[in-house]
Amino acid sequence: MTDITHLEEQIAHLTRTVDDLSEIVARQEKELTVLTRRMHLVMEREATREVESGGTVPLADERPPHW
Repeated sequence: MTDITHLEEQIAHLTRTVDDLSEIVARQEKELTVLTRRMHLVMEREATREVESGGTVPLADERPPHW
């Protein structure tokens, strides 16, 4: 096998790896966006529940006791 052929094969494998990783990163970005949106909804729901149950400040907005 010539050096050029060997290099071409390595480039092909690396290109495939980069494409695969790119797809994985794109999928993870979508999942992260969905999970972030869900987390904000849960936090808003909990804050509303805290206020409705007689609390004055939602826990998410409360300062830690050491401040």
